[in-house]
Amino acid sequence: MSENKRPYTTGEIARMCSVTINAVKKWIAAEKLSAFRTPGGHFRIKASDFTEFLGKYKLDVKEALFPVRKRVLIIDDEKDVRAYIKGALETMDAKFMIETAADGYEALIKVGDFKPELLVLDIRMPRFDGFEVCRRIKGEAATKDIKILAVTAYGKEDMDKIIACGADYCLPKPIMLKEFQRNVQRLLG
Repeated sequence: MSENKRPYTTGEIARMCSVTINAVKKWIAAEKLSAFRTPGGHFRIKASDFTEFLGKYKLDVKEALFPVRKRVLIIDDEKDVRAYIKGALETMDAKFMIETAADGYEALIKVGDFKPELLVLDIRMPRFDGFEVCRRIKGEAATKDIKILAVTAYGKEDMDKIIACGADYCLPKPIMLKEFQRNVQRLLG
């Protein structure tokens, strides 16, 4: 949602959240929802404040206004590769929430907070390599359903080994854009 959008009225917020206008005013009075007053005394809510409120209080709103976006975590120790993969995801029709990690240790921490549906996982990295990340993700009940698209520049032996560790698919580097995007769509269904 863009900050350029005009602020919401209490009526618009009430409709999106399926509550009364008075409920919205109570959220504002309780300082749960940030708002400002117009010169005429009416409340207005910035889009960013509403988005923050929704995330904090886990409210369901109309899908058309806030479509569900798949969460993708990109893990690669090379900054340029992370940027390339992020760009490849951003050019797809589907809209993704994207986070990045520079190594396996950082990735495992982010998995707990970010809760991705897909990991794009480099295999050869410092600290925890992709094999270890894959084993840990697929070995835990809470994370075993996360799809893993591994990427490597090291050839068939690494590709076979990462699949044996539980990865759903593995692509060679350099990553071919269309093949990458096709596999992301397939894995996220």
